Amino acid sequence: LQQPMYIFLSMLAASDLGLCASTFPTMVRLFWLGARELPFDLCAAQMFFIHAFTYVESGVLLAMAFDRIVAIRDPLHYATILTHSAMAKVGAAILVRAVVLNLPGPMLLRHLLFPQISVLSHCYCLHCDLVGLACSDTQINSLVGLVSILLSLGLDSCLIVLSYTLILRTVLGLASPGERLKALNTCVSHLCIVLIFYLPKLGLSVLHRVEKHSYPALAVLMANLHFLVPPFMNPIVYCIKS
Repeated sequence: LQQPMYIFLSMLAASDLGLCASTFPTMVRLFWLGARELPFDLCAAQMFFIHAFTYVESGVLLAMAFDRIVAIRDPLHYATILTHSAMAKVGAAILVRAVVLNLPGPMLLRHLLFPQISVLSHCYCLHCDLVGLACSDTQINSLVGLVSILLSLGLDSCLIVLSYTLILRTVLGLASPGERLKALNTCVSHLCIVLIFYLPKLGLSVLHRVEKHSYPALAVLMANLHFLVPPFMNPIVYCIKS
């Protein structure tokens, strides 16, 4: 259990728990208790933690992709490259990046003017949703949000695709079909949770830009599922694989 992959899995589990803890209170308030009002400070805090834990999970998935690259391309130096100190530094870097990228959002929101009664699109607070409700100029907020996404989810997804391109090149260079299958088999679980993490976000993004107003119930359902499905499926995927 002290192998790098299991340590990365513990980081993934921690980010999943943090994301659930961030979204669960308002879901319970809304669906169970029928409470439909949320103070601005609480909403801004929830927005920060939701985005921070999402970026942490994305960073952990990237770190796990790097783990697979080293394991397949340079297995003899695996233990010397991915030491406990190296993984601690990676974990700290992922956490610091998530905090730094999300700190400006709540601070800039305090300078915006909002209507007396603002209705959110979801049962939790997201940066794009809050910025869309503001009555004042939101260009800086939108720019900060875009840069934050590009430096986290955008960069991570591109690097994960690059890592699997390198893995495929290495695997296709193996002589035996059995060795190729064995090497690819070590990546199946990680590839599954990457798809589980990114595909719902992509689907929700497309829905918001195309048919959000035509199918509002579908938009709300997708918004809830894209936070609930990954923490639910990740343990199942890795338990079955293990």
